[in-house]
Amino acid sequence: MKTLVLYATKYGAAGEIAKRIAEKIGGADVHDLKQKPVPALSGYDCVIIGSSLYAGVIRKEAKAYLSETLTVLSEKKIGLFLSGMETGGDNEKTYFEANFPPELLQAAQAKTLPGGIYDPKKAGFFERLIFKLAAKQSEYSDIIDNGKIKRFAEEIKG
Repeated sequence: MKTLVLYATKYGAAGEIAKRIAEKIGGADVHDLKQKPVPALSGYDCVIIGSSLYAGVIRKEAKAYLSETLTVLSEKKIGLFLSGMETGGDNEKTYFEANFPPELLQAAQAKTLPGGIYDPKKAGFFERLIFKLAAKQSEYSDIIDNGKIKRFAEEIKG
């Protein structure tokens, strides 16, 4: 099964998750949606799409790509992932439902929000302030759950 992992990221966490997913699947191609051209989907059996979340919303590159390719994506094996510092509970389901078309959510073989990375060195002043006030955190933090990535890859390969 030829697999393409596409991602949209601001500071790199979604890209890191995409690379880890590709490693677990083995032989998958990885591509940042900011880089043009995006590989043609016709060469792939499986497409995995992910994005970082900011205020519960995915990156504009991911939104645009999804709307442009929804018909073609519906014919592929699909996996979806999100990157963010808030994981688990009802929030995961809410984030997926708010950001992906219902037909894509239904077609998805696997979905995950394995965590994210907060690096204050990469964040702007207001982002650092908001994160400090909202999350009570000002230090570097990597909470990517490799177990969730492994389970996601197994579901896709399954």
